[in-house]
Amino acid sequence: MSSPNAVPATSVDAVALQALNDQLSKRYIELDPQGYFLIYLDLDQGLICAKHFTNTINDKGLACDPETGKPLPVRGPVERVPTQVYTGRTAKEICIAIFENPNQPCPLSYLDHAAYLGREFMRAEQALVSGHPYIQD
Repeated sequence: MSSPNAVPATSVDAVALQALNDQLSKRYIELDPQGYFLIYLDLDQGLICAKHFTNTINDKGLACDPETGKPLPVRGPVERVPTQVYTGRTAKEICIAIFENPNQPCPLSYLDHAAYLGREFMRAEQALVSGHPYIQD
């Protein structure tokens, strides 16, 4: 029987795990035709926030503004009005608001997009609790 304070037989290499995550972040993923989310923290209110924006995907696979048809920039400011803003005090609360609201259809269609959002909301919650900055991956 092991002691509750026993050190595990193997240790986790945090640097190697971060390198793996960094590499996985560079993989190609299909854009969700239902739109995208910009995630940020409202530190004054203690909230995780996610703005949802619709988009269209052109024949080159680029996300475009549905009103203008022009590709959306990857970096820099974009002047668009979100279709919805979701908030939650925890990753679980904001996920429930997005994925489990019986009065509103789920605003995404790809499971990998849902998994990505879950990971990002957990990172945002950790940043909110720790006081560290949050930057969306």
